[in-house]
Amino acid sequence: SQRWRTLQEGRRIMNTLEAISQRRSIRRFKDTPISDETIIKILSSAIQAPSGKNKQPWSFIVVKEDKRPEMIRIMRESIAKIKEQGGNTGSSEWTANSMEKAPVTIFVFNPHAENTEDFGHTSNVVDVQSTGAAIQTMLLAAQELGIGSLWICDVFYAYKELCEWLGETHEMIAAVSLGYPDESPDARPRKPVDEVTRWL
Repeated sequence: SQRWRTLQEGRRIMNTLEAISQRRSIRRFKDTPISDETIIKILSSAIQAPSGKNKQPWSFIVVKEDKRPEMIRIMRESIAKIKEQGGNTGSSEWTANSMEKAPVTIFVFNPHAENTEDFGHTSNVVDVQSTGAAIQTMLLAAQELGIGSLWICDVFYAYKELCEWLGETHEMIAAVSLGYPDESPDARPRKPVDEVTRWL
């Protein structure tokens, strides 16, 4: 009936809004593994994201528990090398610690662009926007399934090394670590809508 469809639509909208408002960047994860079925659900949601001209400029590599130590070793060695050369490594060491705890890390690539030495910043802006939409959809799907997530760009500190290890020649956009959360962080402050919006 129309009333039933309206109620169902209301529930879907409420679930989406709740997922948006409740999502947090999680940096502490439980040891509980994530099933392949759950990972596939999250990725199946990600590929529903909109993309310019329906190019769908994304591909994913899933790194699970048994490959995690090697991934972290590469990250830490690359970070150490940058520090030895006097470079700034930002929050990358903290991020590596979070990735080490997460049962799953998904690397996101743009298959329409080759990787570069320039930390992956050279791809078409439309493709980057489209891939960002896929990543955000992934985070919201994970939230709906009770999975914590962390959108990671600190992988750029080991960009070349990680691409070589993953056997990937295309441009790396970001990574997302996933796991059942072992923390409940408060919401980070947001600027009010009227401060960031201008009406004509």
